Amino acid sequence: MDQLSALKAFCRVVEAGSFSGAAAELNVSHTVMSKQVRQLENLLGAQLLNRTTRRLALTEAGQSYYANARRIIEDLQQADLAVTHHQATPRGTLRINAPMAFGTLDMAQWLPRFMARYPELNIDLVCNDRFVDLIDEGFDVALRLAREMPDSTLMAKRLATATTMLVASPTYLAQHGTPQTPQDLRQHNCLTYALVPKPNEWTFTTKDDVRSSVIVNGSLQSNTGIVLRAAALAGAGIATTASFIVYKDLASGTLVPVLPSYSMRARELYAVYPQNRHLSPKVRAFIDFAADIYCTPDWT
Repeated sequence: MDQLSALKAFCRVVEAGSFSGAAAELNVSHTVMSKQVRQLENLLGAQLLNRTTRRLALTEAGQSYYANARRIIEDLQQADLAVTHHQATPRGTLRINAPMAFGTLDMAQWLPRFMARYPELNIDLVCNDRFVDLIDEGFDVALRLAREMPDSTLMAKRLATATTMLVASPTYLAQHGTPQTPQDLRQHNCLTYALVPKPNEWTFTTKDDVRSSVIVNGSLQSNTGIVLRAAALAGAGIATTASFIVYKDLASGTLVPVLPSYSMRARELYAVYPQNRHLSPKVRAFIDFAADIYCTPDWT
């Protein structure tokens, strides 16, 4: 006996209201339908249907079994659909949101490769540093940098860790001295990132996990790390920034780390997308591609 076929036959009989109706829908004989349901009842050791000459009615056991059987069939259908979606070619328009600095400095470097792999996709990339409601504004997926993700109905896949650090130009440090402890920063022009709760309070952790904070002051505060990087390169002061913004400058020596034995709280990079039972092929393709890119990012 094929229990899955019998289960499907039972559900069709219930939904059609008769053996003959279900048999016609499935293009099999009345006898075959009746036999499958009876075999299922024998297997379960319970009567599922009360049969009369005029109508069928579910028994109490049949009602419970039908509810569970219906869910099993729906889950199988969803599983089939998931495979179909996964194998389908991504196409159409993919709307992506990303932070300004990250989108322009980092994501822009690999996005053309993603486009070349999926030529039937059109990309609509919007970069900004304000809160974006993905559903209300019609975005398919977003890349977000956050110290922690708030509870929401969105799904989030962690991709990488972006280190937060202090940098300055060798020229600035030669003129103003190199800080040895966080408290020394009070004597320096500190370039601060506006999009944090306390931009002028910098918190550090030592290798021994000792935390300390210092209130800093400076002539520049900005909502984008791109501006802070440019000011640091020009010798304007000590900037707090993410590693993906300055890693090339550190490699070339045009910027150097400040207080390298102290660490600042990092931010995590997430791919965020609306919660669906199954991802569309275009969103799945983007998330998988981004996950491959950031398994070993250049800036870690």
